[in-house]
Amino acid sequence: MRSAGALRLVRFRGPGGPEPRLGLELPPGGDEILDLSAAEPELPRSMRDFLSTGGTGMAAARRALESGGPRVPRSAVQLLAPVGDPQKLICVGLNYRDHCLEQDVKVPKEPIIFSKFPSAITGPFDAIVHPEDSSELDWEVELAAVVGKEGRHIPEAAAMDHVVGFTIANDVSARDWQMKRNGRQWLLGKTFDTFCPMGPALVTKEAVTDVHNLRISCSVNGRVMQDSSTKQLIFRLPWLIAWVSRFVTLVPGDILLTGTPPGVGVFRKPPVFLKRGDEVSCEIQELGLICNKVV
Repeated sequence: MRSAGALRLVRFRGPGGPEPRLGLELPPGGDEILDLSAAEPELPRSMRDFLSTGGTGMAAARRALESGGPRVPRSAVQLLAPVGDPQKLICVGLNYRDHCLEQDVKVPKEPIIFSKFPSAITGPFDAIVHPEDSSELDWEVELAAVVGKEGRHIPEAAAMDHVVGFTIANDVSARDWQMKRNGRQWLLGKTFDTFCPMGPALVTKEAVTDVHNLRISCSVNGRVMQDSSTKQLIFRLPWLIAWVSRFVTLVPGDILLTGTPPGVGVFRKPPVFLKRGDEVSCEIQELGLICNKVV
């Protein structure tokens, strides 16, 4: 349920210099950014460090919002990925029931976990670079959860206390490297530079009505390729957070990509892959939209 404490946190560059700054998107999807770094200059400019302050950073952000801090036009800034330097970027495969049906595979009994390197992260409207040595580039819209509180062996009942909010990610995949080469290990095919566009904002969980009932979609050159709902998630967020924390300590800024719905290019008949010049738009209800051109 939404509350008055809801925030849409962003990272951006300019005006005022090349260094990334923290801000608040006003209103959701609107045309202004509240410059949080100017309003509260003592705050860290890294989202990861900001989240590590716990309630202190969030209280300062809400104070700036209430007092009407300095604003800049959205058109005058470059939006960056909300979290640019997570310690961990954890991904879940085959986590939509309708995606399993698309592939004619059994619903997994345990989550399929893999990772991308943080160097794959790029901004919500920045380019996806098509590697020279791949000819099978694919799209995957995903709901991403951002950790706000450290924990290990987290009980499922307390798991959402460790999530600060959500954003949109595109788990771009070089299917030839993922499925045919390098021993069919997924990592290399998933983690080329720019293979994780993310944004446009880190939407705190208070702003989301029901994270397990959001429309999720992806379009390529205006044609809808994926269109589903997070209702189709096999392993829901509290269970996933508890599961992953059995193996690793989750820390503020860690990002969990929760899987993609059906409609990816590799399973189309015939397969469809991204080419230079294509434009990929990923949208999740209440979170916003990211749009990236393949170059």
